[in-house]
Amino acid sequence: MRTMKAMQFWKVGEPLREVDLPLPRPGTGQVRLRVLACAVCRTDLHLVDGELPDPVIPVIPGHQVVGVVEALGEGATRHRLGELVGVPWLGWSCGACRYCWRQEENLCDRARFTGCHLDGGYAEHAVADERFCIPLPASLPHEQLAPLLCAGLIGFRAYRMVGDVETLGFYGFGSAAHLLAQLARAQGRRVLAFTRPGDTTAQQLALSLGAVWAGSSDEKPPEELDGAIIFAAAGELVPTALRAVRKGGTVVCAGIHMSDIPSFPYAILWGERCVRSVANLTRDDGERFFQQIARTPVHAEVQTYPLAAANQALADLRAGKVRGTAVLQVVR
Repeated sequence: MRTMKAMQFWKVGEPLREVDLPLPRPGTGQVRLRVLACAVCRTDLHLVDGELPDPVIPVIPGHQVVGVVEALGEGATRHRLGELVGVPWLGWSCGACRYCWRQEENLCDRARFTGCHLDGGYAEHAVADERFCIPLPASLPHEQLAPLLCAGLIGFRAYRMVGDVETLGFYGFGSAAHLLAQLARAQGRRVLAFTRPGDTTAQQLALSLGAVWAGSSDEKPPEELDGAIIFAAAGELVPTALRAVRKGGTVVCAGIHMSDIPSFPYAILWGERCVRSVANLTRDDGERFFQQIARTPVHAEVQTYPLAAANQALADLRAGKVRGTAVLQVVR
């Protein structure tokens, strides 16, 4: 029996376990991938910390999966053998509910998510529903492509929600923000970056990518914002961002998970300011995003780790030691 190496989540508070598992077989409408790279996301930290509802346990984390199609399940015709594809967070939706019919599959109550309900990319091989696999350009290195599948896609969804703004604030300058900052600057927008207090590494990265200002999240920005995106999972940043945006401005909460938002005075919401959230992503987001970066390329800053060092990558991400995005290079 052929086997594969994988890093598996079993219990909150415990490190991922390095295991040998049988090589998975693709089911009807599925493909099996030989995984080349998988980016590490803060949502993976929420998984291992027990902050995501109803994960399947044990599960293989990882929802920014880059791989080559190596086997086709019965009825799978969308992708060819040898094709380079990506597997994002949304791994399946029912296709029959009112949300799916309204092209809001990201809100499907029965949706299943890669690396949470479905085994993900912290492994040498993975199976995925072929309908939710995204064709990837072969022109970019695998470790560059991986962060685009969540940091890029969900970041892009949040970016579109904030509207046509001139001055944009990013609260939390990590994997998603460093990609979207490049797109915003290319489109002529002024970017202000807010980081953890004292995180000079993230501030320097933001300035190197064209931000006009970078400082701590507890600082008042030097100018009023037209809109803001909160990538950090800190609910206390919502009133902070509201105080920073102009009347009519939008604050977008872009995380899968966020700590509780404290009460705040109505005065900082008044003036037709808006707070909204981003929930997951759609296949249309993937199509639009890769069309956009074909016109406006972005470069992912990455720190690479071998598959067996997944726990170290998670620890570094938690400690704020990752510049850009951590990526597992999966090699057998």
